[in-house]
Amino acid sequence: MTTSPASRVWFVTGASKGLGRAFTRAALEAGDRVVAVARGIAPLDGLAAEHEGRLLALPLDVTDRDAVFAAVAEAVGRFGRLDVVVNNAGSLFMGMVEEFTEAQARAQMEVNFFGALWVSQAVMPYLRAQGSGRILQISSIGALGGFPCNGMYSASKFALEGMSEALAAEAASFGVKVTIVEPGGYWTDLYSTGMTMTEPLEAYGPLRAEMQKQWAEGSVDSDPRLAAEAVMKLVASDDPPPRLLLGSMVYDLAFDISRRRMETWAAWEEVSRAAEHAVPAPDRLG
Repeated sequence: MTTSPASRVWFVTGASKGLGRAFTRAALEAGDRVVAVARGIAPLDGLAAEHEGRLLALPLDVTDRDAVFAAVAEAVGRFGRLDVVVNNAGSLFMGMVEEFTEAQARAQMEVNFFGALWVSQAVMPYLRAQGSGRILQISSIGALGGFPCNGMYSASKFALEGMSEALAAEAASFGVKVTIVEPGGYWTDLYSTGMTMTEPLEAYGPLRAEMQKQWAEGSVDSDPRLAAEAVMKLVASDDPPPRLLLGSMVYDLAFDISRRRMETWAAWEEVSRAAEHAVPAPDRLG
């Protein structure tokens, strides 16, 4: 894929706000063309006026598979190709695992996992035909591990990463490169308009209070423009990493979680190895 700004065409989901808007703005300011999709596209009117002819804003619910395929076809029809696909659309359902209703659990997976899956499926035929392209899967610190109150959100991001690792291996021979991007905290509206809370169970009151204390004491998030700057460096690289951590906090946490997992695996190595011993296939007819 050429890194010439004039030749790059982006397809960004969840583009009307937060990180998606920051990615969209950065791409446009670099001289690229962007197909920006979101459920509501009115917030993109200003960017469209500033960058006339280089921004195509399309209303899209990424959970609607047929609509996703139609939007991707329209994007290619408008600009002729796709070079950078950013699966950024997401939602956040917070609550203890026991508290989730079936509808809430499914809704979390529909946006964060299935939405990205439908977009990935829709763009792959075009990227394969080109023999080039980038797919950026915007994951989360929540994919590094499961945390209280974030279990279903983490589940959706774990699923996204598992699918994306397989997609990366499948797409590589066609010249298509996939990167999982794991951001830390950024000042977006994910924690306001993008968040849904479960109905709290009294039994989890002490744990919830402890979590709220930690949140109140700890979090100072970053400007989304910093994430956009990192993504611009990522797409300019001819050798992009399969994973990219965004932020010092998430970087340190990733290493800490990995070390603790390796220590646990090592402590239980004897049990793990004893659970495997190759034997001939059993005689199923005997």
